[in-house]
Amino acid sequence: MILMNDFAVEPAELIATELAAVERVRHSGWYILGQEVQAFERAFAAFCEVPECVGVGNGLDAIEIGLRAQGIGPGEEVITTPMTAFATVLAIIRAGATPVLADIDPNTGLLDLESVQRCLSPRTRGVLLVHLYGRMPDMTRWVDFCRSARIHLWEDCAQAHGAQWAGKQAGTWGEWGAYSFYPTKNLGTWGDGGALVCSDSTVAARARSLRNYGQSDRYNHPILGLNSRLDEIHAAILAVRLNWLSRFNERRNEIASRYYANLRNKAFRLLAPPEQKLRHVYHLFVLLSDVREDLQKHLGEGGIHSQIHYPVPVHRQPPCRNVRTDPKGLSRVEEYASACLSLPCHPQLSDPAVNQVIERLNAFA
Repeated sequence: MILMNDFAVEPAELIATELAAVERVRHSGWYILGQEVQAFERAFAAFCEVPECVGVGNGLDAIEIGLRAQGIGPGEEVITTPMTAFATVLAIIRAGATPVLADIDPNTGLLDLESVQRCLSPRTRGVLLVHLYGRMPDMTRWVDFCRSARIHLWEDCAQAHGAQWAGKQAGTWGEWGAYSFYPTKNLGTWGDGGALVCSDSTVAARARSLRNYGQSDRYNHPILGLNSRLDEIHAAILAVRLNWLSRFNERRNEIASRYYANLRNKAFRLLAPPEQKLRHVYHLFVLLSDVREDLQKHLGEGGIHSQIHYPVPVHRQPPCRNVRTDPKGLSRVEEYASACLSLPCHPQLSDPAVNQVIERLNAFA
């Protein structure tokens, strides 16, 4: 079976180094917010080329903490996309703000700027961009738009570890970037984890307080926070895996390039290839098909796993059916959600397996 992810066949050297890191933490006897977290925060900040990184419990918390660190809350709106994991919008709601959902560009799955413009209101405080599948939009265009509209720009980088636009890392174009380290991410640990990266030391200091019950120092809580602390074991594992991220992303790009060069079938279409300024990291490789159910069945019968990201867009989820949306509707999201299909594109996928996926797809009648 060709799987969407296959951790069992990761390099022996990587696994051995991870186990040694876990043993180091066990031997230290310090398991929460210690030297391992601090070391990973420094390393990931350096990787992203920003001064601040705050390790938290997961990607959802990273977004909520980022919003709250800037005082975003009740009565204020945040525009984002419904073509995302539910956590993106849930984080906005948990921060006390109101999500507003705009439509997408069907060629990329990313937030559409003209739709966002239609969603603006006097209560709009910012735009939360989602770098879906590891793909970034034209960030210069978004920075200019948000500056002219006098609103904040934030980045959901849960699928974009190592992605770049014009040589600048995901999460560093807006006022902060929120990362998830869920196991299947390009940079993932053996459980949940997340981080907020930014250049503003005041935002980072407030985020560190918020992640730890709102503490300023031990037993003093001037603000209401939450329990969202990246633990030492996950930080140690992430520090190891960070050293492998670039080569793993390179392998994802090699696989994606072979898909683009060889997939030929009128039963599906591929998303637009990456622009010259974009360093796509292919957390997922996605195609679109009007006969998706039959195509997915065809792949499964050939021993190839596939998934749908995401079959039910956020505005169709019961808690969000009354959320304000683009006044022209979300027709492109609806069409996209009914057609998108994710193919295997992980670093351990072998060349023969890639060939098998290509041959199976091209053979679909």
